[in-house]
Amino acid sequence: MATLASSSSSSSVLFSSPHSNLSPPSLSPSRLSFSSSSHISTTLSSSLSVPHSFVTYPTTSRRFSPCSFSVKAIAADKKKVLIVNTNSGGHAVIGFYFAKELLGSGHEVTILTVGEESSDKMKKTPFTRFSEIVGAGGKTVWGEPAEIAKVLEGSAFDVVLDNNGKDLDAVKPVADWAKSSGVKQFLFISSAGIYKPTDEPPHVEGDVVKADAGHVAVEKYIAEVFSSWASFRPQYMIGSGNNKDCEEWFFDRIVRDRPVPIPGSGMQLTVISHVRDLSSMLTLAVEKPDAASGNIFNCVSDRAVTLDGLAKLCAQAAGRPVNIVHYEPKAAGVDAKKAFPFRNMHFYAEPRAAKDILGWKSTTNLSEDLKERFEEYLKIGRDKKAIKFDLDDKILESLKVPVAV
Repeated sequence: MATLASSSSSSSVLFSSPHSNLSPPSLSPSRLSFSSSSHISTTLSSSLSVPHSFVTYPTTSRRFSPCSFSVKAIAADKKKVLIVNTNSGGHAVIGFYFAKELLGSGHEVTILTVGEESSDKMKKTPFTRFSEIVGAGGKTVWGEPAEIAKVLEGSAFDVVLDNNGKDLDAVKPVADWAKSSGVKQFLFISSAGIYKPTDEPPHVEGDVVKADAGHVAVEKYIAEVFSSWASFRPQYMIGSGNNKDCEEWFFDRIVRDRPVPIPGSGMQLTVISHVRDLSSMLTLAVEKPDAASGNIFNCVSDRAVTLDGLAKLCAQAAGRPVNIVHYEPKAAGVDAKKAFPFRNMHFYAEPRAAKDILGWKSTTNLSEDLKERFEEYLKIGRDKKAIKFDLDDKILESLKVPVAV
């Protein structure tokens, strides 16, 4: 029998992750746990070496007072930053926001997008908005990572961010070129998806990761090659210019008065972060290289939301009611990975290291940020677009839930 949860747009479910600070981690069979730690003036740094399924993580933290993320860099601290940006997927928008944040803080930025400028991929956001980067004084170029020396011949940089590679084959040419070119700091966009599932959410820096994940091999390599490096593990993102469907999946159903099928109980927790949070964290790492060096950062906001809560917040942003239907994928005969855009499990991380080490603060406000996204949804006319709901119909048919035609 179908479980129906009807709601107006007035309610949602949000959870705050605890505000805790890092101290020397203790090792358990499946998890590293952290408790409070601080010191006064001297930055002390040490590392814990752990088995292959773990990543080395510093055991001391430094507390900073809250600060602005857009402070102009003084001449002595002005950096030349290269962003190697992916040409597709949800991560592409990270490079776009990071470039704008750096330029606004007085740094010099070149963004190298993988592929060709004439590619059809460049007809999508955020690439169609690259004029904003050029207008702010940045440079945009295109090319292949394997030919980076040729593409950027004669250029010199202080910092390189690889926001493209998912494995060592893709990142190594960039890292090796950066090392040979005298780059002082190397940053890498990894993924919170490399954490192994845990019975003790949320994921914190130092938790067990999948040893065979490509991102793990990259993190290990850059730690061996560079004296100043940091890795950032994002989850789901929201923000103007993002071209990967997440919240749009909910809008598609809500505006058409269709049931919203959510696998499981709907109480699974996840994290959705505005990309400005990710870019501000990266900018702090550039401006505080000594503090950031040798660290892994969960690049996420500090609040979790249930899957049901996300549906309700999307309905609130759209000003419409929502009808939530819960189902079990096996019983409905569907693959949840194809039928739903989020993991069918608790999957959320906490940005503990960024808060304690960089003095970072989240600005994500999911209810307001979803309103921004819904305005863009309407602006591009997606609410009028013909969309097939074949998997939805299969789920609803298995539950004997009628759909208005």
